[in-house]
Amino acid sequence: MKKPLMMSLVMCAMMVSSAAVTKVITPTAKLADRQARFDLTRMVPAQFGDWHVDDSIVPLQVDPETQSKLDKIYNQTLSRTYINSQGERIMLSIAYGGDQSDTLGVHRPETCYTAQGFNVKEQVDGMLPTAYGDIAVRRLFASAGSRYEPVTYWITIGDKVTRPGLEQKMQQLKYGLSGSVPDGMLVRVSNIATDTSAAYAVQQKFVGDMLSALDKAGRKRMIGG
Repeated sequence: MKKPLMMSLVMCAMMVSSAAVTKVITPTAKLADRQARFDLTRMVPAQFGDWHVDDSIVPLQVDPETQSKLDKIYNQTLSRTYINSQGERIMLSIAYGGDQSDTLGVHRPETCYTAQGFNVKEQVDGMLPTAYGDIAVRRLFASAGSRYEPVTYWITIGDKVTRPGLEQKMQQLKYGLSGSVPDGMLVRVSNIATDTSAAYAVQQKFVGDMLSALDKAGRKRMIGG
């Protein structure tokens, strides 16, 4: 058999086998379809601990084009501002998507804030201690004109909190290899402040109070198993 023909046959066999493997490992079963339905607006109380919703301030809103993209990624979103008896405000944004395969992925705040004209800096990965375990979070400092907004957020893929990037991709791959499409949730808290240390301390207290107000199923969705 001539060498060019042999090479063509080998390449053809490799392409066929590659397509077959891809078909086998492509996840088809959505994890969200096997779980109980829930409503974000009911899952997170409008009042808990020393916090209640303040309708006078709305968290960061995105432009229509970005919102259209987000609507394709997420099934549910929740945006509220809470205030406590000391006048401290926390802006809470939660987005849930039933399909967080690699083709969709969670929309990260770095991208969202930058698209809205903010300067994003001081991105640091860390741990947020709570009574229900430490949460792997990312913190960043966003500014636009005279508005300074320290931000803390985390991503839950399936049953585990993951940091954005490689860790998130590995969690998605783990589910993909098992034939499942994971769901995902992004939880973001922020406040208007220039003192980042004080701001992050208030955010930590808010998150702890919020988790205590959720039932067990709600906490599992928000921070994993």
